[in-house]
Amino acid sequence: MTPENLFRLDGKTALVTGGATGVGRMAAEGLMAAGARVLIASRKGEACETAATELNALGLSGQAEGFHGDVGSAEGVAALTAEVQGRSDTLHILMNNAGRSWGEPLGTFPHEAWEKVMSLNVAGLFHLTQSLLPMLIASATDADPARVVNVGSVMGDAPIGDGAYSYSASKAAVHHLTEILAKELAPKRVTVNAIAPGPFVSNMTAFATGDATKRDKVGSGVPLGRVGRPEDIAGCLQFLCGQGGAYLTGAVLPVSGGLQVMSAPPLFERAFG
Repeated sequence: MTPENLFRLDGKTALVTGGATGVGRMAAEGLMAAGARVLIASRKGEACETAATELNALGLSGQAEGFHGDVGSAEGVAALTAEVQGRSDTLHILMNNAGRSWGEPLGTFPHEAWEKVMSLNVAGLFHLTQSLLPMLIASATDADPARVVNVGSVMGDAPIGDGAYSYSASKAAVHHLTEILAKELAPKRVTVNAIAPGPFVSNMTAFATGDATKRDKVGSGVPLGRVGRPEDIAGCLQFLCGQGGAYLTGAVLPVSGGLQVMSAPPLFERAFG
């Protein structure tokens, strides 16, 4: 392996759930740019087909296929697994990106917001990974493990609720589950890592990043002074899934501009003001 090939993915097949928009689409483009064949699936099959067409028109070295896939139920996971098996004999990369949020103030936050969010963000992620493990293991080697990349959130690292209580708790669960699976799957030559994004432009964050003024205001609260860009996600996926990341498992990469290390203001600053 030469240094210029550390992040190439030629000949690899990847599945990105929720890959039609937002972080999933950013990841899909990054994987394609590195040469991978990327299967894009979400509950909105037509949106996935459109995204695949648009990505293929970019002239990247990889290619994309889009189709319907719902990981919010046992039946959906089984159907998506069968679809992937019908499209490919191998699966080198699984990115568990599909998710949902629910925002409502403390005091009126409903019970149903827990079941709906946790069933997709945690149970769906786990069961899809479990269902696709035979394909991942069969594609893995000692020198080049198969890769699972879970999408967590900075809200799963830092005590940030902002009315999204079940979402934040679900992402903390994703981070912990990532470490558990990394420990159990390492002997089978499957790495399991997660990314913990801060604010990125997506459908889920459109209420706060939908225009330049809002993005600037949100970015001003990030230590690095901006919201995330597509290349921030693409670069992480190329690292985690390429040969350069072959010896890393159980990590949660904080792609959040430093939000994960923000705490209280300096304690003694006011004494000298």
